[in-house]
Amino acid sequence: MIFIGGISQGEKILNYTQTVICDICGRYGRYQVIMTYMYFSFFFIPLFKWNKRFYVKMTCCDTVYELDPEVGREILAGRQAEITPKDLTLCRKGNAFGSSWQDTSGSAADRPAGEQSRRRCSQCGYETEEDFNFCPKCGKKLE
Repeated sequence: MIFIGGISQGEKILNYTQTVICDICGRYGRYQVIMTYMYFSFFFIPLFKWNKRFYVKMTCCDTVYELDPEVGREILAGRQAEITPKDLTLCRKGNAFGSSWQDTSGSAADRPAGEQSRRRCSQCGYETEEDFNFCPKCGKKLE
């Protein structure tokens, strides 16, 4: 007899709506709550989940925060919980265009304010403060 089973990673977008002004880009955005988890499946049927983690993604600039697990469980249970800034831990900082990710540990953030310069790709409009020779989005040489 053959048994088919395995361990995999899953993601679920939770039904949650809260409109806020983004601390990163200054525009109106909405919190999109995402739960990630590991699960064991047997004959392609998920049997149990573990290692549940909750994240909040801003719809305006794609900034990602890790959400306090207690608040995440409240939202998962269907209760309308309000997310406050103290419930969020910054994971990845988005940009004003919402089209790519930028780590908060990037070298551009460590430079003094006078040395930071934004470069824009002439082909796709992608902006970066990093010292790239080529656009990380479309591959065109940056001038």
